[in-house]
Amino acid sequence: MRLTRRERRALQAELAGAGVTASIDDVLDLIDGVAAAPPGHDPEAWLALVAHPLPPPLKTRLMARLHEARAAQAPTPPDPEGRLALLRTQLRRRRLAGVLVPRGDEHQGEYVPGYSERLAWLTGFSGSAGLAIVLVDRAAMFIDGRYTVQVRQQVPEALFEFHHIMDSPPARWIARFLPAGSRLAYDPWLLTPNQVANYTAACEAVGGRFTPVTGNLVDAVWRGRPPPPIAPVYSHGIAFSGRTSSEKRHDVAARLIADTQDATVLSAPDSIAWLLNIRGGDVPHAPLPLAFAILRANTSVQLFLDPRKLTAGVASHLGDDVSVAAPGAMAAALDQLGAERRLVRIDPDGTPDWVVRRLKRAGARIARGADPCARPKAVKNAVELDGIRAAHRRDGAALAGFLAWLDREAPSGLVTEADAADRIDAFRSAADTFRGASFPTISAAGPNGAVVHYRVGADTDRHLEPGGLYLVDSGGQYPDGTTDVTRTIAIGAPSDEMRQRFTRVLKGHIAIATTRFPKGTTGSQLDTLARLALWDAGLDYDHGTGHGVGAYLSVHEGPQRISKQPNRVALEAGMIVSNEPGYYRNGVYGIRIENLVAVVPAPAPAGAEKELLGFETLTLAPIDRSLVDPTLLTAEEIHWLDTYHASVQSTIGPLIDPDTRDWLAHATRPLGADRAALGAANGGE
Repeated sequence: MRLTRRERRALQAELAGAGVTASIDDVLDLIDGVAAAPPGHDPEAWLALVAHPLPPPLKTRLMARLHEARAAQAPTPPDPEGRLALLRTQLRRRRLAGVLVPRGDEHQGEYVPGYSERLAWLTGFSGSAGLAIVLVDRAAMFIDGRYTVQVRQQVPEALFEFHHIMDSPPARWIARFLPAGSRLAYDPWLLTPNQVANYTAACEAVGGRFTPVTGNLVDAVWRGRPPPPIAPVYSHGIAFSGRTSSEKRHDVAARLIADTQDATVLSAPDSIAWLLNIRGGDVPHAPLPLAFAILRANTSVQLFLDPRKLTAGVASHLGDDVSVAAPGAMAAALDQLGAERRLVRIDPDGTPDWVVRRLKRAGARIARGADPCARPKAVKNAVELDGIRAAHRRDGAALAGFLAWLDREAPSGLVTEADAADRIDAFRSAADTFRGASFPTISAAGPNGAVVHYRVGADTDRHLEPGGLYLVDSGGQYPDGTTDVTRTIAIGAPSDEMRQRFTRVLKGHIAIATTRFPKGTTGSQLDTLARLALWDAGLDYDHGTGHGVGAYLSVHEGPQRISKQPNRVALEAGMIVSNEPGYYRNGVYGIRIENLVAVVPAPAPAGAEKELLGFETLTLAPIDRSLVDPTLLTAEEIHWLDTYHASVQSTIGPLIDPDTRDWLAHATRPLGADRAALGAANGGE
């Protein structure tokens, strides 16, 4: 951000007059970092990082500078051909055969800051998961089933081959195209040890080498790359967390002691936020501060994050056992662990390879194990569960208002996907506790609904047309909980095929919602239940059935999930997972029904020999009755739907206005009465 000498002098004088001791350059650097972070729910909260209080005229001036910085950092239009050429120049200059470009950052998170969006900058692909391998003469994109349509819409097929990462894995492509004796480069900050081992084996199988490089090759050619983000870090009170940071640290440290380990390196921001009861805003859609931490068995923590992010009171909240240092200080801390010959736990699926290499070089001993915060973070305590239920009640009230509006307006054919996405955000924003969307809203009409992680843009925005389906997948962040819900809505009269396939998806949803299972069961063992009704008709869907959800943290949280993919993590009481089977007819429509559920103890029948668990449905939003074919449902399934709708009406009704309450009463009326009437009519014939 360039200022004239006169502007610099004037701003420095204003800062000094407000008692700010930082230099003008330090303040401008801070503003650049704030501009690189997502706008928070309070657009002026960052000003406390400069000083508090600030005179109103200075606030106005600093906010103007922030707007200028954001404009200067706005993404430029995609240029895959030109950027690919620049990257290949780097490869030739360093005598490398190619480079692996993952979609991710050094924390291996789903939502990454702008300066880490290397895959999007290089290729134009905006999905949340993907990988590119660029050789000097060819390139390939690897994506999962959620993005098979999207990748073709965003990435030039003339420049990249497209591969499903499970059906045609990168190792197979490397074996085919990597020249013998050549080097495939990677950034050791962006891959985990297990990933490096897999790619190393693939390269060595064809006589090549998987080579770490100093300095990211994409960064070397990325002009105008944003700086690291700076968003305020604040404490997350015990009224929401339910347990103090000291209690959590003692529990996790006890696990380290039990495993005879001296320390662990934490690289997942949500684990650090959970452990220390702090929240931030460095990445979109999740209240996370980007940070690393070292937890020792004596419960002390070294927290590595930009100290400029800390708001007043956070230092005292963290306490004497938590020290804070800039990220660059972590290298020396790792070296110290090595000098002490410590046994250090690292997550081979979450820790950057750079960290492990540094520890080994320093002389530390490595113990491989899962992130020790992951499981206790996933098992919510009673305070967290009560908060999550309260968040879902408020979220349900907002959803009822949105769905009532949609029912009134959509049949006109004038509502667009973007209109609907804006409107659902507006309904949620009416709550004082709303802190933003938990992920980009999927607002998809007709064929766009078949794109599993579709995101509306100016060139794809469609009208919600009568006779079509509309799929909306959205969620909110609240201080007491995180929500995620999908509903599929018929605009006008649906076809028989739509109703039949929707009902089969609903049967799978109900099967998960009503199942009881022995303690020790994993989500992978339950996944089939959601698919059976679709399989009976020769149908399926190419994504998992359920993912974990955090407590005012990430909307996608491990280690639990419900998926075809093997998962050894047993479901435990207190865990939150989504229940979201679907069906997608490519180019025509998409169907998904998603509720969040909590794992809870289930009553055991007489003579039971196993402790049983089940699910408590948390989401409160009506399911479109016009899409249900009652002849495909059993009496038990109809009873579940009617009971669920009665719960929605009784819980949400008191929270909404009279007109919306009337709409909700109609939308949740019992389906059983319809089936009884249908049976009587058929009998009369």
